[in-house]
Amino acid sequence: MKIIYGTGNPAKLHYMRKGLAALPIEIIGLSELATAVPEAEETGNDPLANAVCKAEAYYKAFRTPVFACDSGLFIEGLADAEQPGVHVRRIGGKRLSDDEMRAHYAGIAARMGGQCVARYRNAICLIVDDKHIYRYDGNDISGERFILSAVSHEKKVEGFPLDSLSVHIGTGEYYYDRENTCVDESFGFYRFFENILRDLGIGV
Repeated sequence: MKIIYGTGNPAKLHYMRKGLAALPIEIIGLSELATAVPEAEETGNDPLANAVCKAEAYYKAFRTPVFACDSGLFIEGLADAEQPGVHVRRIGGKRLSDDEMRAHYAGIAARMGGQCVARYRNAICLIVDDKHIYRYDGNDISGERFILSAVSHEKKVEGFPLDSLSVHIGTGEYYYDRENTCVDESFGFYRFFENILRDLGIGV
């Protein structure tokens, strides 16, 4: 089964392909399509609403199975007006580059004493056809609580700028320095797709 993943982020595409490799699906990124890709407006107030917005826009354009994900970052102790939520990369109406994101969130951590506790909440929407639409934002596809540090790790991966600031809350180690990293949300995504394939009668 071929499914379009509504993202132009190569790191996210690689992550999802790796996590779902054992399932009988082929994931195609937006940059791999030989056609114009519409701009999907993210007008929702939470990750699930935005995932639905994007999936609906891409399904309307391509009329083939498509899924989209969205996430929100929530920082403990930060005023509601400053919470990034679903606007993790867009601050003050501007879309930040990876370097600008690291600088912005390192600045927040610095203001809060050099570090703060945060968590990502993730959501996904898969549209197979007009009658089969699946939405999910359970805890098993969201990240664990972690420390956001004012000091960046030297390692940087394009598309995941805040990973350089992320520290394991139990050990105080940067995730990049840990052999066994955080709970892998890919298992939750795997189970989401596995259940849907069974619902559709596709063997897994």
